[in-house]
Amino acid sequence: MGTAAKASFGSLRERIARARELSWRHFGRKISFYAPSFVGYKNRYYRAPHGSFPSISITGRSCALNCGHCGGRILETMIPATTPEKLIEACREAKAKGAVGCLISGGCLPDGSVPIGRFVDAIAKVKRELGLTVVAHTGLINADTARRLKEAGVDAVSIDIIGSDETIREVYNLQASTKDYEESLWALEHAGIPFTPHVLVGLHHGCLKGELTALRMIAKHKPSVLIIIVFFPIRKTRMENVKPPTPQTIAEILVEARFMMPRTPIALGCARPKGVHRAKTDSLAVEAGVNVVAFPSVEAIRKAEELGLEIMFSPVCCSLAYRDMMLMDTEKPGA
Repeated sequence: MGTAAKASFGSLRERIARARELSWRHFGRKISFYAPSFVGYKNRYYRAPHGSFPSISITGRSCALNCGHCGGRILETMIPATTPEKLIEACREAKAKGAVGCLISGGCLPDGSVPIGRFVDAIAKVKRELGLTVVAHTGLINADTARRLKEAGVDAVSIDIIGSDETIREVYNLQASTKDYEESLWALEHAGIPFTPHVLVGLHHGCLKGELTALRMIAKHKPSVLIIIVFFPIRKTRMENVKPPTPQTIAEILVEARFMMPRTPIALGCARPKGVHRAKTDSLAVEAGVNVVAFPSVEAIRKAEELGLEIMFSPVCCSLAYRDMMLMDTEKPGA
């Protein structure tokens, strides 16, 4: 490592320490690890219950955008439920198998929205009759749909926020702008529904472009949880040969996010590279004081132990971290 690189990393280490102290000041010395049943998770620290929190696609494998980083491949891992009736049935089956909740997602329409509006009544029925926790992952969303999701009892809305018009056009194949994403944040905030914006680091062909702008957009609102996810190449997509950003780059974004939003819970979400990359990223994230890590590497858990953190494991989606953190606070002695 050259002298300049060493100096840069030394500076990053200092910023990581400042971010960690800021996080601990507001949230205490604790961390939560989440492992929903999107994929299996088992190690010597925790074994996630099978089927606890499945993901469901209301568009099946269909997505009009064919984004460069995904190409609809992620939808293939979800349970298809393309009508309101099929969604209710999928939720009934999940409940019978032990699910406590589900992620309801899907592909986008040409305008960048997920067609969740026609499923709102079904979601309300799932909440009312099955008592499942529901996280809805939407694309661009208007005020009316946000209000209806709130009335249906949705527990959290996850939304990807992009801070570059160029990325929106080139990677998402979407004729929209950052203003449309800002308006979606406004709609969710004014609906009064818990919302958890996601920022995908490296979305622009593995490079940073708009991530800090996205964070600044989000900071103007009141997110329940900020979720940082990381580009990783998926086979048979246009970006399958693109390298993800380095763990140090991801740490920089996490640090900046903390400085911008000191009182907002920050999560390192489930979408990120695996292997050595994940181990390094996770360790830096824990050192930086993130409140939540989804599907943590063993190295992340060890780092939390080294730092003497209070550790909690959960089998649900990390978008629900705001709820769990509130519950933990009420359970404190004297609370």
